[in-house]
Amino acid sequence: MSAAPSTVERHAPSALAVAFALGSVYVLWGSTYLGIRFALQSYPPFLLGAARMFLAGVLMYAVLRWRGTPAPTRKQWRTLWLLSIWMVLLSNGLVNLAETQVDSGLAAIAVASMPLFAGVFAMLRGRHPSKIEWVGLAIGFLGVIWLNAGGKLSASTLGLVCLIVAPIAWAWGSIWSRDQDLPSPFMAASAQMLTGSVWMLGAAVVTGERITAMPTFSATAALLYLVVAGSIFGFTAYIWLLHHVRPALATSYAYVNPPIAVLFGALLAGERFTSHDLGAMAVILVGVVIITLAKARAAKAAPAVAPVAPPQAGELEKQA
Repeated sequence: MSAAPSTVERHAPSALAVAFALGSVYVLWGSTYLGIRFALQSYPPFLLGAARMFLAGVLMYAVLRWRGTPAPTRKQWRTLWLLSIWMVLLSNGLVNLAETQVDSGLAAIAVASMPLFAGVFAMLRGRHPSKIEWVGLAIGFLGVIWLNAGGKLSASTLGLVCLIVAPIAWAWGSIWSRDQDLPSPFMAASAQMLTGSVWMLGAAVVTGERITAMPTFSATAALLYLVVAGSIFGFTAYIWLLHHVRPALATSYAYVNPPIAVLFGALLAGERFTSHDLGAMAVILVGVVIITLAKARAAKAAPAVAPVAPPQAGELEKQA
């Protein structure tokens, strides 16, 4: 995978451009959780995921090939088929399934734990956290325990299980993919969407999903919003940020998206959150912020460290 250029470039982006890109990632990815909830009014969870990933993947793949981006090699396709199980089926698919049982904002709070699991998997693969990162991991996992011990999430066994497995799957896929031979970030994302849509369709067949009535206009509009705003525009803005700003700023969506998702859910869907839910979110996000800042500090001290790898496909919103 090609490395992101240094943040100090010949043509530094304007502050307005950076602010617009950050705002796009924050708002677009933060709103996808609510978009999923609206789309689920007519589309079953795995069929929704299959349609979303296929449409976004086809559009991105066609544009990339038209612009001359090389297609993945046969070996890379094999890797992408495997990777999309973790990054699409078990992440985005299970978030969709969870939102049939729990509020969109609550799903976003649970998914915020992904960087914590990524830190654990990185440690298991030989990268030992610094003392500050250990503090962040400890605080973050206390928040995860708090969120899962009582409150609205524990009232749904299906939602609870899905929102534990989904961030774990995304974290594992993110760490595992760093050692794999993959095409450029955009091509890797589009190919994973295409392969992931097949896994999603398979899950829909196995679980007996069917669309029994004509989808509503609002649900279809939500699906198209997820395709265009969440999977294409949001991802494009994020990749642009990785190439123009420090990784710590680009990845700040990890602790900004959950509060935005909660806000959208409350304002546009009438979702209500208890002090238990909001308190757990605050603790989780404190842990994520500490880890992010610790990594940024380590990167400054060792500039030769490889840059943060971009996400692979539909972010747990990233993308959800």
